[in-house]
Amino acid sequence: MTVKSCDANQSKNDLLTRAFQDFDQAATILQQSYEALTARLQQMDLELAQTNESLRETLRQTEAMRAHVTAVLESLDTGVIVADQQDMVERCNHSAERLLGVAQASLQGRRAADILRELRRDHGDYPVLLPNGRAIVLTQTDMTDEAGALIGRLVLIHDVTRVRQLESRLQRRNRLEAMGQMVGSIAHEIRNPLGSVELFASLLRRDLREQPHLRVYAEHISVAVQSMDRLLANLLSYTKPDCSKVDWHGVEALLDEVLTMAAHAIAPGSVEVRRILHPNVTHIWCDEGKMKQVLLNLVLNAVQAMPSGGVLTVAVDLPHVRWDETPAVSITVSDTGVGIPQDLQGRIFDPFFTTKDHGTGLGLAIVHALVEAHQGRIDVESRPGQGTSFLMTLPHGPRLEASHSEGALVPFKRFEKSGERWEVIEKENEA
Repeated sequence: MTVKSCDANQSKNDLLTRAFQDFDQAATILQQSYEALTARLQQMDLELAQTNESLRETLRQTEAMRAHVTAVLESLDTGVIVADQQDMVERCNHSAERLLGVAQASLQGRRAADILRELRRDHGDYPVLLPNGRAIVLTQTDMTDEAGALIGRLVLIHDVTRVRQLESRLQRRNRLEAMGQMVGSIAHEIRNPLGSVELFASLLRRDLREQPHLRVYAEHISVAVQSMDRLLANLLSYTKPDCSKVDWHGVEALLDEVLTMAAHAIAPGSVEVRRILHPNVTHIWCDEGKMKQVLLNLVLNAVQAMPSGGVLTVAVDLPHVRWDETPAVSITVSDTGVGIPQDLQGRIFDPFFTTKDHGTGLGLAIVHALVEAHQGRIDVESRPGQGTSFLMTLPHGPRLEASHSEGALVPFKRFEKSGERWEVIEKENEA
């Protein structure tokens, strides 16, 4: 082999060696790039997983907040209507449906302003009086974002029925108190000379014993005086009801006596009498004479409301309420008679107001006064043509003062049968 040939081979070897070195270097760079890319992808996967977890947590928090807001809305007694930027109703809570008497579906997609305008046009402005007897006040407020831009509107529906009832009751009480003072004063002024008239009439009857054609006039005077005296007694009973002789009295015996006294007004077979007694209410805390007067008046009113016959129901129950620190008992007298028009129901306890062709209009006024003197209350529910119910709620025992803040237990009386007698057992309320 020549020297020239050897040099050529050496040159090829060097070239091949450099080629392999360049390839190794490129492979190394490629491997490093691949590893860097893999690490970057792993980092991106980790960041993506963290981002997804953060989004899921945000979504969970958003759903929890949405559920919390929904629960708050649904727990409110105030009705809430939510509208968007265009004033279109998106949703409302259950109280809004209940107060307005409509389903959410009938409100969605309507303009909130149109709903308010219709309510005020059809049922008055302030407060809005609904056909179901409720009184509501409507207020609206804009919802804005942090920048002050409008994002929606809230319509709030406040039920002020109870407030109006309390206001009406307070106004009525003040009015009747003033009237009672005036009537009481007049009754006393009339009763004094009336006694003199009765005295002289009795003297005339005695002196005219031998002249019957004249004596009859004196007897008419006495009858008229006695009638006037009963009216004045009723007036005084209304203005100064006295229920101081309170004690425990058996319910069944009380009702038996009242229904016996009312029997003369019930034509045989015309009125069916039903009694519904709660097994745990055997006695009530009342002034026996005054409670008989109350029940007899209500029973006679019920009978008179059913000239063609019907059903008279007297029910005694334990309502799910407490009267201050004392349990309550309810007595309901219901009939299936002619009913009382809606516009007159608020006046039936007013003195001298009556829907009958005869009577003084003092019966229910005295009933109301006597029930209040028992520290109770009486309400009426009536539908024309269907009947009327008078509901009395009375303290089921003497009202006692107790400090709830100090955890004091309130004693009350209950009755247990022992042989043939009832014993009053002093107990403590269970928490």
